[in-house]
Amino acid sequence: MSRRPSRPVRLMTRALAAGALVTTAACSADGGEPAAASDTAAAQARSASPAAERREAGEVPAGQPTGSPRTLPSTLTESGAKAALLTEADLEGDWNQVQDADKWRDRLLVGEVDVSDFLTARTDAADCQKLLDSLYRDDLLGEPSGPSALTGFEQGDSRLLEQVAGYDRAGLDDRLKWLDSLPQKCDQFTATDDAGEKRTVQVTEASVPEVGDAREGLHVTVRGTAADNPATLTLDLVAVRVGTSALTVTGGGLDGGEASSVEQAVRQGTERLKTVLDGGTPSPQPTNPY
Repeated sequence: MSRRPSRPVRLMTRALAAGALVTTAACSADGGEPAAASDTAAAQARSASPAAERREAGEVPAGQPTGSPRTLPSTLTESGAKAALLTEADLEGDWNQVQDADKWRDRLLVGEVDVSDFLTARTDAADCQKLLDSLYRDDLLGEPSGPSALTGFEQGDSRLLEQVAGYDRAGLDDRLKWLDSLPQKCDQFTATDDAGEKRTVQVTEASVPEVGDAREGLHVTVRGTAADNPATLTLDLVAVRVGTSALTVTGGGLDGGEASSVEQAVRQGTERLKTVLDGGTPSPQPTNPY
């Protein structure tokens, strides 16, 4: 039969237990952490996922899936601009690629705009002059600020020209707004060349496929003379922005416009440019994503 500890022994045991508790609390205060507090902190750390941190930092817009980081188009490179250019396989019909498209110039686009055609808005005359000059120089979107590449195709007396380039974003948006204003500003006007021959120019809005981040299209006719014979130059042109890069396609000639070929070129060209900006290589065979 065991004996019950005496009262002094029981008191000493309680004192030792209390001392152990005080020691544990002191350790926690010196840098240790109670189990309950430690579990709470671990749970908070687990809840702060990388996606949540990106959203809090404003890198991922609200409502966007957070399973993977948002990807942005890369900057266009010289080799990327060349890879994004159209090939003969991208075009229907008998278009043949040429090597001297950068030297193409049409004399029917040379002339000084008659300011008297613009009685109420003389600044419109400057915009129409800018249009003619840009069509002649093939720089409708202005001077590229980044890499650029150009190619051209011929079919009979018609030509199709494409340029892919990197631009300053603000300047590119301004140029697209300028193109959008031209059907109203330059509805019809007269231009005179150095020999005194007059050309009648008409500018209307053209339909553009829903591709890229922004786009504008124009239909332009120039009536004058070529080789002493009456001639009409008809051009369809489209500009498409993808990020800070863009492509322009101009098609037509003395045989008339090339609206369908330009539309096809714009669709295929935009897809090729997007593929390049996403880090891929365009397929040698045309795609049809639309």
